Parts: sequence; C-alpha cells; structure tokens
Amino acid sequence: MVEVVVSRLGLDASSQAFVVVLEEKGGERALPIWIGRPEAEAIAAHLNHVKRERPMTHDLAQSIINGLGGLLRRVQVTRVLEGTFFAELHFNRGGQPVVIDARPSDAIALALRLGAPIFVADALFGNDSDDNDGGSERPTAGEGDELSADELKRHLAQLRPEDFGRFSL
Repeated sequence: MVEVVVSRLGLDASSQAFVVVLEEKGGERALPIWIGRPEAEAIAAHLNHVKRERPMTHDLAQSIINGLGGLLRRVQVTRVLEGTFFAELHFNRGGQPVVIDARPSDAIALALRLGAPIFVADALFGNDSDDNDGGSERPTAGEGDELSADELKRHLAQLRPEDFGRFSL
C-alpha cells in the first residue's frame, strides 16, 4: 500500500465527469478516479472549508462514527475490477479492528473529515493488467471503445489545469 493525498478535484472537460486525483505522498505517481457529483461536492466542501447549517451525509457519518467511539485508522483503495474501484474503511472500535467495504469516493470524503490517511494498492499505479484501467467512469475513445491504461495516461497528460477548472458548489 502506498499513502496518497488528494491532489486535485474537478471536472474532466472531455467527459464532463468529476474526477479526484490521488497523488503518491512524496512521489510522482497519480491515480485518477472518476466519481459522482454528490461525492465530488462532499470532498470539495471539506477541502474548501465550507460549513453548512445542517450536516450533509458524510458529516452525519462522521458524527455517528465519533458518537459511537469509532476511530477510522485508514482508508485503502484496494483494487479495480471491470472498471470499478473498491475501497475499505479500517476502523478501530473498542480495541477491535473492523473493516467495511466502501466506494472510494465515500471513503475519501470520510478520511478527509476524520483525519485518516488514505492508501492505494501499489498495483493500481501500474498498467500490468486489463482490470487496472484507471477509473470507474472514464473517457472513452470514439465508437464507445474503452481507453487502455496507456491511452488514459496519455489523455491525462494532455489535460491542462483549466480543463479541471475551479470546482464550484
């Protein structure tokens, strides 16, 4: 597992999908994960220190975890299967480890709120398998063909900062 940080969040102009980019802490590798709008807004709200009058879903989950005496020790993005990323929430409750399956976008939003580190399986940074394709919802090459890992890397390398724009709530 490799520790990562949220390095960018925005809208991929070519696919009109939201993307969170996890960057290796102290390294150069990055992993883009295309996510839904509600999760992107939850991550953006936290990163931009937006305070809401009433708790939103991830804020409520944070309150429940804290209220029940749970401790989120870490989040792990573990694998990708048929274009879908999988993550785990690693808790400690009453001295006992508890692992819960989660979508990476929700896991990231909770990790940010609870101050937990985020880790990614080292293999997800490579391009050794067909399952490691770079995103759960990703741009496609004309005629509906999926991009290979190498094509996705080329696509991301060509994106300009203004393609991501400033995420607005």
